[in-house]
Amino acid sequence: MSNVSLGAIQNAYVPSSSAIDSGADGGGLNFGDVLKNAVHSVDKVNDSAAAQVNNLLQGGSGDMNSVMIAVEKADVSFQLMMQVRNKIVSAYQDIEKMQF
Repeated sequence: MSNVSLGAIQNAYVPSSSAIDSGADGGGLNFGDVLKNAVHSVDKVNDSAAAQVNNLLQGGSGDMNSVMIAVEKADVSFQLMMQVRNKIVSAYQDIEKMQF
């Protein structure tokens, strides 16, 4: 997964491999922290897009192109977060069906 490029998405949260590796021995981020950071970064992207839309509507500086790009980034970030959520729920349901 190290070959994934996020391009111009500035606020995307991608944990480093050392943060993931060190989570197993208690020294790094756990799964909940990674999810919390990811949701927080999606929220920041959404807040930034909302601020740019508000600024444009009030006649402030900014052009329509940059505002539309910010809105699309927020939309793509939210859709990605929802897909990750769906995969987590699906994995949980699969584990729940297992018999030990």
